[in-house]
Amino acid sequence: MKRPFSRISALRVALVLSCATGLATAAHAQDATTASDEVSVSAEDAGDIVVTGFRQSLEAALNVKRDSVAAVDAIVAEDMAKFPDQNLAESLQRIPGISIQRDGGEGRAITVRGLGAQFTRVRVNGLETVATSTDGAAANRDRAFDFNVFASELFNSIVVRKTAEASLDEGSLGAVVDLNTGNPLAGRAGFTGALSIQGSYNDLSDTLGPRLAGLLSWRNDEGTFGASFSAAYSDASTLQLGNNTVRWAQARFDSVDTTNCFTTANSGGSYVASAACDRAALSFHPRIPRYGVISHDKTRLGLTGTVQWEPSDSTKFEINGLFSRFEEVRGEQWLEVLFRGNERSINVISPTYDANNNMISGTFNDAWVRTENYRRESTTEFYQIGGEWEQEVGDSFRFTLLGGLSKSDASIPLETTMIYDDRDAQNFRYDYTDMGRPLISFGTSVTDPANFQLAEIRDRPSNVTNKFRTLQLRTEWDVSEGFSILAGAVYRRFAFDTVAFQRDTVICGNGGAPRITTSVAITCSPSSAFGPTAVYGYPGTAALSQTVTLGNAGQPDGTTSTWIVPDLATSTTFTGLYGITPRVDAGNTRSVVESVRGGYLQFNNEGTLFGIDYAMNAGVRYVETRQSSVGLNNGVATTVRRSYDDWLPSMNLALFPAEDLIVRFAASDVMTRPTLGNLTPGGSVDGFNYRVNFGNPFLEPFRATAYDLALEWYFAPQSIFSVALFRKDVSSFPISASRSGTFASTGLPLSLIAAGSPAAVNPEAQPWTINSIGNGAGARLDGMELSLQMPLRFLPGKLSNFGIIANATFVTSDADYTVQGPSVVPGGGNIAATRSATLFGLSKRAYNGTLYYEEGPFSARASVSYRSRFIDANSGTGNVFEGYGSTVNVDASVRYAITENIEVSVEGINLTDEYRYRFTDFDADRNYENNHFGRTILFGARLKI
Repeated sequence: MKRPFSRISALRVALVLSCATGLATAAHAQDATTASDEVSVSAEDAGDIVVTGFRQSLEAALNVKRDSVAAVDAIVAEDMAKFPDQNLAESLQRIPGISIQRDGGEGRAITVRGLGAQFTRVRVNGLETVATSTDGAAANRDRAFDFNVFASELFNSIVVRKTAEASLDEGSLGAVVDLNTGNPLAGRAGFTGALSIQGSYNDLSDTLGPRLAGLLSWRNDEGTFGASFSAAYSDASTLQLGNNTVRWAQARFDSVDTTNCFTTANSGGSYVASAACDRAALSFHPRIPRYGVISHDKTRLGLTGTVQWEPSDSTKFEINGLFSRFEEVRGEQWLEVLFRGNERSINVISPTYDANNNMISGTFNDAWVRTENYRRESTTEFYQIGGEWEQEVGDSFRFTLLGGLSKSDASIPLETTMIYDDRDAQNFRYDYTDMGRPLISFGTSVTDPANFQLAEIRDRPSNVTNKFRTLQLRTEWDVSEGFSILAGAVYRRFAFDTVAFQRDTVICGNGGAPRITTSVAITCSPSSAFGPTAVYGYPGTAALSQTVTLGNAGQPDGTTSTWIVPDLATSTTFTGLYGITPRVDAGNTRSVVESVRGGYLQFNNEGTLFGIDYAMNAGVRYVETRQSSVGLNNGVATTVRRSYDDWLPSMNLALFPAEDLIVRFAASDVMTRPTLGNLTPGGSVDGFNYRVNFGNPFLEPFRATAYDLALEWYFAPQSIFSVALFRKDVSSFPISASRSGTFASTGLPLSLIAAGSPAAVNPEAQPWTINSIGNGAGARLDGMELSLQMPLRFLPGKLSNFGIIANATFVTSDADYTVQGPSVVPGGGNIAATRSATLFGLSKRAYNGTLYYEEGPFSARASVSYRSRFIDANSGTGNVFEGYGSTVNVDASVRYAITENIEVSVEGINLTDEYRYRFTDFDADRNYENNHFGRTILFGARLKI
């Protein structure tokens, strides 16, 4: 649906007035010079920067910021290459207003000024793209860009554009991030090159892996032709050790301190209310308390190539390409108790409760003990090829024709879980008094295969593919000195396609019949298949088993730390898992195709007004979005088509009241297209949490009006102190709505329920949480950035070689969400309510600080990054919101140049071995997981030619 023409905002009126002011003062601009004239590098030319030395790179980045009319921050050349960063996300966290989210011990996604990864657009060499990885616990099936796909060594500059311009690609509420690769014409004539060789050691996994990077570039003597090639390769193995609860929940138990809670034991009968049973049923207990070992084996290969030809001063051609291959093998081995859905047969002894209504400790009989062995093999291949033609036509007109395509293919050919069960274990005990480091103890032997049966097998292969095709025409006409007009047109086609399959199988337990065929005969109990005396799987044997030792996961004394899991190689062969025909996972099989057509008109003006130099741009961008969404609804592919358009005015103004002072103001209408996962026609089913999520292909985009006001003081060389205030009034913001109901009420087929989930056995065993999403009233975000960068030249002696880089970001926001709160009746459904909170992914406070030292051949720096607690999603099972606790990451590096061409270095990442704490329920702060990843030490040498 198109937006009515009558919706003319105050911003558009301001735009018209600003354009009129610019035209009126154009004549005066012919004799005016601005403070920004002294800056030789523009934001658009950030890819052309060539610097050597850390201080010079800082100065070049400041020049990019100072020369831009809009709000821009940059990292260039050796500034980025010399930080102890494993990938681009970790480089970006040094920029004010940017925080990162880590997965597997590495940065993966970024948050800009409180807005999450889905609100940030990323361009590689000027072309918008999406890179999708399968790192972490799940594949990225969204618009977010996974920065861990790329090594930081492949790029020579990053430019972050925090305010909108008409000539800048739309689609961002947060920022547009430009990643730029090589620029051979900016180098010296002949061959130049660099080679970096490092070893990467992780002290938790006790492994050593290589990290290699190289660059070779050539330019002719005339400076008209050049080519460059770079490559980066790394192979690293890390461990993630810790505990997990998979949320907390309320449920009725079989008995509490010998008080029977039902008229019959273990199953059936009716609930008998009592003080002990009611207290236990209404309190929260961990759904799956467990400790585990998670391994990450990652291989990253990246290649870039650029060819540039400048036959004359007015003509330039460029072709560039980028390829990245990111492979990961993720393994998980867990020892747990499966309270989830099995509380009905479990007896509670000596429970204790805390002030947050948690059953904080207790002993449990007839507990369902489970061990899991999980392995996922994934590969992400990304490639992009692009071309650019820059042409000057006369002295006052120029154009750029830009085009290219990119593809990100994230494939998971194998995602296998094998499960051992012991469903009548005695004397299990947990104690979550220390919520981050609980005691979990098993009274029954968990190292004896005779106590276990191989009960469930799973395999969930999938693929996510993103494709971009882009064609842009940009023109610029210098009407007079200090006044120019920019106009352009754009066509983009984005295709998102994801397909998923399941081989989930319960060996016995649905009518008592075996669910798969093997060479071994199994007799299942004809009834009560999940009861404590039932036969529910293949008997465990030594040949089918593998022993796991936890190691240092922060567990207290008394925690069970050695157990057995099914051996993947022998158990998958034994069960014939990979011979089972997979079925389509409807909730994760969908596609979206978007085509965008549009154009822009922008006026750039520099001059003097009332004795103050200024520079400004103002314009409007128009885009029409055509969208086609495909999903499975009741097993049938359903296609929904729609279109909508947006007029996006913007204005940026920079005032120069003094040579070293800049005051900036910006206002714009901005938009981000809806989350891909929310556009699916039909529903997805989570049979483990009794939850159904329905998509909505008619969601409106996120639309907002953004305002920025900043003061920048360049008080010395390589120095800046800045304050920036920003506000985003979000006028449309998709919000979720939830209700409780039966599975039958959803209209979805039973075949969508995963076979290994408890709902597959009894779909109506408990109420389902049914989520849908619609167009909401929006939200507001306010924030402030503080930044200081300065060398300490005023200090005496060698202290003058120190310098500091520091920034702080403070953000507040409010949005209304529909949440599902706790049940107030034993066995009852969750209570829906409206709750005001921050936007998802928003930390209210973030700090970054770097202390550096540089003297002759020696340099060193230490960096600290802090991010405060934040929520990132609605939770489930009666918990209100979930997210991550605050984190502090400390990195450092030391370098010494033996000669002009040889440098050695030692770098440390996560030197304090920070734990990552994830909570479920914002108020109660219940443990979701708490893990650590160890310290990583990089050491090696760099050779320049």
